[in-house]
Amino acid sequence: MAIGGAMEDYRRVADEVAAAIAAGRLRPGDRLPPQRAFARERGIAASTASRVYRELGRRGLVVGEVGRGTFVRAAEGPAVAALAEPADARVDLEFSYPVVPEQSALLAAGMERLLRPDVLETTLGPTGVAGTPAAREAAAELLAVPGWRPDPSGVLFAGNGRQAIAGAVAALVPPGGRLAVEALTYPVIKGVAARLGVTLVPVASDEHGLSPEALADAHRAAPLGAVYLQPTLHNPYGTTMPGPRRAELAETLERLGLHAIEDRVWAFLAEDGPAPLASFAARRTVLVDSLSKRLAPGLSVGFVLPPAALAGRVAAALRSGAWAPTGFALAAASGWITGGAVAAVTRAKRADAASRSRLAADRVPGAGGAGPASYFRWWELPSPWRADTFVAAAARHGIAVTPAAAFAAGTTAAPRAVRVSLASPPPETLARALDVLAGIAAGSPEDAPVD
Repeated sequence: MAIGGAMEDYRRVADEVAAAIAAGRLRPGDRLPPQRAFARERGIAASTASRVYRELGRRGLVVGEVGRGTFVRAAEGPAVAALAEPADARVDLEFSYPVVPEQSALLAAGMERLLRPDVLETTLGPTGVAGTPAAREAAAELLAVPGWRPDPSGVLFAGNGRQAIAGAVAALVPPGGRLAVEALTYPVIKGVAARLGVTLVPVASDEHGLSPEALADAHRAAPLGAVYLQPTLHNPYGTTMPGPRRAELAETLERLGLHAIEDRVWAFLAEDGPAPLASFAARRTVLVDSLSKRLAPGLSVGFVLPPAALAGRVAAALRSGAWAPTGFALAAASGWITGGAVAAVTRAKRADAASRSRLAADRVPGAGGAGPASYFRWWELPSPWRADTFVAAAARHGIAVTPAAAFAAGTTAAPRAVRVSLASPPPETLARALDVLAGIAAGSPEDAPVD
């Protein structure tokens, strides 16, 4: 009887704690009392408290951290799709926010310093777009590549990468002005341009990237305010502009008196890639980057490195757009960079991207264009598939991919292609999804005529 009563006691107490978690009285990250203190509070034996904590752990409600205690666990993520009809959940092969298993522990360790009251008080104060000296040094360390390191004094900050892009565009292109972009480009730039009243001018590319001759032709047709491009791991093609083309483009920018906005958000995956365009055309390039892909989108910081002559204009644009970073995010980012967490996560993501790229190469041979470590693939579809019919067919199997039209700038005709993002699902789910896509492509769409 005593044994049965003890079992009933620990389960009842575990149910009470579980109810407090479900009701939000105990929130993710809250620390539970030490087991002896918990036992005193509840009027139960220490051994019963130990069983309560084990039961909560078995239910997935708490997690124990050696030397730190027991904490309420974050909610589980969404369920994985079944890859069969009907499918309520999706296998998301659209968005690219890679996460590796070790990153949460690495980032959590870097947060402890920020929780000291004296440090927290400082980080919760106002922060300008120039950040702090420590943040500028950390950013310069992050952006540096072999043979090139930016001057820390020139680094500016935004809340995230999109805001960094918006600030650069607003500084360089007036409302009603023209911004050159690659004919297929990052979709966010289309929204940025629309909000700023800027017209996008698509410029042709070849296998080496944006064509300097085509850029010069577009500028002669009507003056451009600037050009936005992604020389390293271009989204969606996944191509990287070689050094000679960067040097040729730098000469063209100088000759035309034109500025470039170089987006390097994916460049961290290209360990041995060419130096930034900013190193070839320092006077003509505004470099932008962020932590959203390197780390996670939930706590990001955008980096803007303008030429000295443009620093005032870019800073003013960031301030007027209310695009400054928060002090807490900036301090967290600086600590993660200098403490080695960003470098460790970067190494893990390079290995993860390479592994996922191999999965894609094995299962979808027609999807190519990306380097050996990339989180997306550009897939030119076999006849008679069109992008829209393929996307619809994939959706019927619970798989989301992005049609080429999402990347087309201006009146550019979208090719018969899709972008497949490899970052989100677990590897085994990704492999099955890619097999399903390959099977779809091998068939024939019911609503598409045969060429």
